[in-house]
Amino acid sequence: MKRERLQKNFSEWFSGILRNADIMETRYPVKGLFVWLPHGLKLRNHVFAIMRGLLERSGHQEVLFPQLIPENIFRKEAEHIRGFEEQVYWVTHGGKDKLDVKLALRPTSETSIYPMFALWIRSHADLPIKIYQIVNIFRYETKMTKPMIRLREVTTFKEAHTAHAKPEEAEAQVREAVHIYKRFFDELGVPYVVTKRPQWDTFAGAEYSIAFDTLAPDGRTLQIGTVHNLGQNFAKVYELKYEAPNGKHHYVYQACYGVSERVIAAVMMAHGDDVGLCLPPNVAPIQVVIVPIPYKGREVPVEQIGAAVKNELAAAGLRVHLDERDLRPGNKFYYWERRGVPLRLEVGPEDVKKEQVTVVRRDTSEKQAIAKGALKTKVKQLLEEITGDLRERAWKSFHESIEEASDTETIKRVIEKRGGIARMPWCGGKACGKALEEQTGGDLLGEEFDGKTPSGACPICSKRAKVSVLIARTY
Repeated sequence: MKRERLQKNFSEWFSGILRNADIMETRYPVKGLFVWLPHGLKLRNHVFAIMRGLLERSGHQEVLFPQLIPENIFRKEAEHIRGFEEQVYWVTHGGKDKLDVKLALRPTSETSIYPMFALWIRSHADLPIKIYQIVNIFRYETKMTKPMIRLREVTTFKEAHTAHAKPEEAEAQVREAVHIYKRFFDELGVPYVVTKRPQWDTFAGAEYSIAFDTLAPDGRTLQIGTVHNLGQNFAKVYELKYEAPNGKHHYVYQACYGVSERVIAAVMMAHGDDVGLCLPPNVAPIQVVIVPIPYKGREVPVEQIGAAVKNELAAAGLRVHLDERDLRPGNKFYYWERRGVPLRLEVGPEDVKKEQVTVVRRDTSEKQAIAKGALKTKVKQLLEEITGDLRERAWKSFHESIEEASDTETIKRVIEKRGGIARMPWCGGKACGKALEEQTGGDLLGEEFDGKTPSGACPICSKRAKVSVLIARTY
């Protein structure tokens, strides 16, 4: 798989993929808003079906909250609002009538969900609460917008919210959320680093924030998931109390965590190549495409075998498509390659004669003939191999892009000339962290979550390092 063009001109590659692979229409007449197209929407749905399964199996329940939040409720948590005040869209009129209370289009849902928690939580028996929703959110993004990456309407925002009786239970929930996200990204074959964000990059209203970042082909990191320990900050604002067995009332402890459609972009980035998409079989809208290759006078057997193969694989639970369009086979090959279909099955007169099917892998272009009798078993085996190979290749490239550094010049070389992530010792002080960003032109992702204690000294103050920190250029 060649990725030279993808890496040299990622923005152009990404824009072309959205259009050529039927992922997203970017010409909607409002900046920062985009239209999901059929192939892209199927991809999106398969990806978030994995997330739904992980959440449901860990005791979360899906809900759906209103999109509008009254201003007086929205503004109750002052620190939280300071983090969003420049990003909120406001609804001020209903028809021609000016509203008595302005309504915010949710930028996130803490301020709409937690007033309801106050109604639902009465005693310790009501805890824990673990809910999630997959919704759209709105943020007035002033930087250059980019489909899936920087939006004014995030159309696929998964947010989970929990409430617990004790602080250690909320901390355990943070750990569970991190585990869920690791499982999620591992199933997608998307590599990542996990960091505890620095104080100045913590979610507004949180005690601390943890983030997952992956690496785009242009060398910038993309934040693809966040987990926040909220402590009792929101509980005290919205009066989220429970009655303990001894009759005393206590504020709950909370956590929240989210991912967005950036995950779809991450899948595209991690596995795509110069031709186009290359999708992991578990999320590919079409896992197997069958292309009949008829010759004049021998069309009928080829078409019949193609249809029979489709029926057999579909009955086995695979997402399969038979391409019967009146186009040259080469055009069909290229069409499905750009859309990332993991396996292509070709059926020509020689295949009919030999009672076989020619199978081509999208990721390696490897071609082999498989006897019809073994086709179902072999196709499933190949799809599993593709899944593992894509994951292994993505992680190998990712690890090669992380470089150890002990001084600011090395960091600059890593993130400017080469593109990637620099790992270095840090004293943990805000002044030194800010100086690192200023002197390198990078963004401090934070200390590695559960990272090992580093050796060496902070390159700014020369004090003994307390943590290992990651620095990169970010989206």
